Amino acid sequence: MSNQATAGLVLGGLGLFFGLFLTYFFLKFHVEENPLVASLLSLLPGANCGACGEAGCAGFAQKLAEGKAIPARCVALSQENRKQLCQLLGLSETEVKAVVARVFCSGGVSAVRRFTTNLQDCRALHALFDTHLACPSGCLGLGSCVRSCPFGAIRMGRLLPEVDEKKCVGCGRCVEVCPKEIIKLTLLEKKVYVACSSHDRGATVMKVCKIGCIGCGRCVRICPEKAITLENNLAVIDPERCTNCGRCVPECPRKVIFVAPEVYQPLA
Repeated sequence: MSNQATAGLVLGGLGLFFGLFLTYFFLKFHVEENPLVASLLSLLPGANCGACGEAGCAGFAQKLAEGKAIPARCVALSQENRKQLCQLLGLSETEVKAVVARVFCSGGVSAVRRFTTNLQDCRALHALFDTHLACPSGCLGLGSCVRSCPFGAIRMGRLLPEVDEKKCVGCGRCVEVCPKEIIKLTLLEKKVYVACSSHDRGATVMKVCKIGCIGCGRCVRICPEKAITLENNLAVIDPERCTNCGRCVPECPRKVIFVAPEVYQPLA
C-alpha cells in the first residue's frame, strides 16, 4: 500500500472517529430548547438594547418563560406583541402593570456618619466596611445606581439618589447594583410609599437619623383601607389595599411617607 493511500486511510479514520465523538457528545449533552422561549423571542423586537435588565432579547425571553420577568419591562414592545406575549404566558393585560424604581431611604444629610470616605462606588464601600453610616440600612450615597441606569432616570441629590419616574422603565439595573437593597421596583400606579428600610427600634433610629421611621403606628391607625402594617418596627404599605388617598402622609411625625411624583423629588 502506498504512502498516499495509508495517509488517506488514517485521515479518513480520524475523521470518522471525531465525527462519532462529536455526535455522541451532542446526543449526550444536548438540552432541549423550550418551545415557549422560541415563541416569546419571536415576538420581542430583537433590538438587544438591554433596557429590560437582561443582556439581550434571548435572555429576556428565558426570564419571561421562567416567570421571573413581565412583558412591561420591554420598552420597545408593540401593543399587539404585548397582547400576544400575555396570551402565551397566561396573563391578563391588567396583570402586566408598569413598575418603577423607588428609593426606600430618606436619610441623606440627616443620617449620622461614622466616617467620611473617598470611595466612589457603593459596592466597594459595602465590601470593605459594610457602611459608613450609623444607620445600617441607610443609602450609601455614592451613586452606583446613577451610573448603572441606561436611561438617565436617576441623579444624585444631596447624598440620595432621586428617580425621574417619567424616564424610569423599571429595568431593575439600579436594584441589582444597590448593596443595601434599598432600591425596589414598585407599581407605578401605587404612589404612596415609606422611604425607609430600617427595622431598628424607634429610639435607635432617632439617634442615627432625623427622618427614619420609628414605628409609631400613627399611619397604621389613620389608614381607612387598613393598608399599612408595622413589620419589625417598620411601616409597610400593602399595594393591593392602598388607594393612594395620602392620608398617612401628613400624619407621619417623621415625614418619611411620600407620594411619588413623576419627576425628581429632592428628599434631603
